[in-house]
Amino acid sequence: MAVTVEQCWHRVPGGTATSTLGTLRALAARGDLDLVGVAARHPEPPPAAFTLPIPVQHLPLPRPALYEAWHALRWPSIERATGPVDVVHATAIAVPPTKAPLVMTIHDLAFLADPTQPTRHGLRFFTRGTELARRHARLVLVPSEATAAECREHGFDADRIRLVPWGVDVAPVTEEQVAAARRRRGLERPYVLFVGTMEPRKNLRGLIDAMARLAGRELDLVLVGPEGWNEDVAALLGRLSGTGIGVHALGFLPPDDLPPLYAGCAAFCFPSLREGFGMPVLEAMAHGAPVVTSSGTATAEIAGDDALLVDPEDHEALAVALARILDDGALADDLRARGRARAATFTWERTAELTAAAYAELAP
Repeated sequence: MAVTVEQCWHRVPGGTATSTLGTLRALAARGDLDLVGVAARHPEPPPAAFTLPIPVQHLPLPRPALYEAWHALRWPSIERATGPVDVVHATAIAVPPTKAPLVMTIHDLAFLADPTQPTRHGLRFFTRGTELARRHARLVLVPSEATAAECREHGFDADRIRLVPWGVDVAPVTEEQVAAARRRRGLERPYVLFVGTMEPRKNLRGLIDAMARLAGRELDLVLVGPEGWNEDVAALLGRLSGTGIGVHALGFLPPDDLPPLYAGCAAFCFPSLREGFGMPVLEAMAHGAPVVTSSGTATAEIAGDDALLVDPEDHEALAVALARILDDGALADDLRARGRARAATFTWERTAELTAAAYAELAP
């Protein structure tokens, strides 16, 4: 089985790399599949946090040229790197040519809901990838019913769609680790945490407006995540000037740095406008953070009744939900316990089981 893993080298690896790594680790642990990764040409391995658990073969082109060649020329094929394979699994929207049956993971189709949010290049790339996936994928794996519905709405045959939710990695966190992380980041006050790429879909505007409505509190906002596109974060954060709300923009952090930040936050807020899954919500719940997140998208599926769900475009409601958690210790503790219990039902072993079953449907 060949699996595309190029996103582990992306500047913004995001949920596609996290989900691919979690799935591959669990698949490799099964021991019943012969797996090989496929990536573009690179002079160096991916960052340590995205080290792959399977061997990787490289095609002769660097990523920009490879992606363009795949989508425009339908060349070079996966088999040029791997030799004959039984199944190819494309784990992101870059759709490779292959003679083998193709499995596609589609994380979301958010760009179709609002084409103004990605860059022009991104919109062209996503549109072409979706067209190729509709045409060539024998099976389409989706992480949520929300994405399954988007796929059906945009022309994918329902009988080709398989629901494969992701799992979550849970690192035990001690009080000492939380205290050390707070000291290292200068977090002396209670803080609201956001984790995600800085892009319009994540609704930083709504989060910052909600935080401004909490003016006068002894409270900080902590933003974790790489710079993305089409978002002036500095200008948005300027709205908190004079409110007394402190701001800590930490940028991208390795995954191992996140558990104590999740465990130590007063609340985790992820008011995304549209998600295919919402991995930060699941990670936050797994590490005991009380969560405020969006209704009407996949994050509501993930959180269920064990978080506070709010219309992400109602900034006053976001502020009210955060204030409820900040002011009600019993509610916060209840959400922490319920979130941990719900997150425990999302395992990578289950993800691997469902993924392997999809491969088995197509393997000769």
